[in-house]
Amino acid sequence: MSGAEPLISPKMGCWESRCEDLFVSERSALKPSSALMSLKGKRALITGSAAGIGKAIAYRFAEAGAALELADINEDGLKVVKATLARFMVDINIHRLNISVKRQIDGLWEDLIGREPDILVNNAGVYPFKRFSEVDEEFLRRVMEVNLNSVFWMCQHMVKGRSRKGGVIVNIGSIEALLPFERDLVHYGITKAGVIAMTRALAKEHGRAFRVNALIPGGIMTPGTKNVAKGILKFDFGIVKSGVEFKARLPIGRFGNPDEVALMALALASDLTSYVNGALIPFDGGFLSA
Repeated sequence: MSGAEPLISPKMGCWESRCEDLFVSERSALKPSSALMSLKGKRALITGSAAGIGKAIAYRFAEAGAALELADINEDGLKVVKATLARFMVDINIHRLNISVKRQIDGLWEDLIGREPDILVNNAGVYPFKRFSEVDEEFLRRVMEVNLNSVFWMCQHMVKGRSRKGGVIVNIGSIEALLPFERDLVHYGITKAGVIAMTRALAKEHGRAFRVNALIPGGIMTPGTKNVAKGILKFDFGIVKSGVEFKARLPIGRFGNPDEVALMALALASDLTSYVNGALIPFDGGFLSA
């Protein structure tokens, strides 16, 4: 074996050396992490931004310097959010939008011609409880239109409107699509499963121009979930039992808050995650791992 070539030849060592020099050179030119997190010069469209997770995302994006297009059916709530964010000195426009009506989605994007968003966050959603055997056509249609169809149309507009410039899409899924826990939410789970499938398909088909990822939250305490919890005061022992069991399963030992989700959304929207595409990111305190 004396004539055998060494495992690491001089040629290979030279190649590795050149790669290392290149890596060091690239590193020296990299932006600091604070710059990577900045959204200055970017415009973000956030649905369901009058309260809860959407409102928290709007705050963190404005703090990072993004101009905002805020959409929600609750116009009064949007006005409050806009006033709250005024101190960040960024351009903020509000849009009253019934996300379940396609022509209103089309109208919104017509208004945005010339200032199409660099970032789209599909956050709006509903999660009404109803026994599977009692779900009727109108109820299912409503949930599908808000939670799934609207995301499809919003993403389609984003891809068509920014086909040359590209952009970032952040969709909000749910752990209910991956591991159903609550009863009477079959309709909700299937819509969020659709959002997850759409996210991965769009990342595959349009990944050269768009980064499309999904946050999969669970156990987040929002005004909506607080309203559900009020059932406890009405002696709804089913809710009590479900809430206790859910929290007991959380490895982190507590519920999450909207701002924690917003910080992850900021990371996905920024250059901090420039190589993340088609990802599903559970944000559940470890629930899916327990």
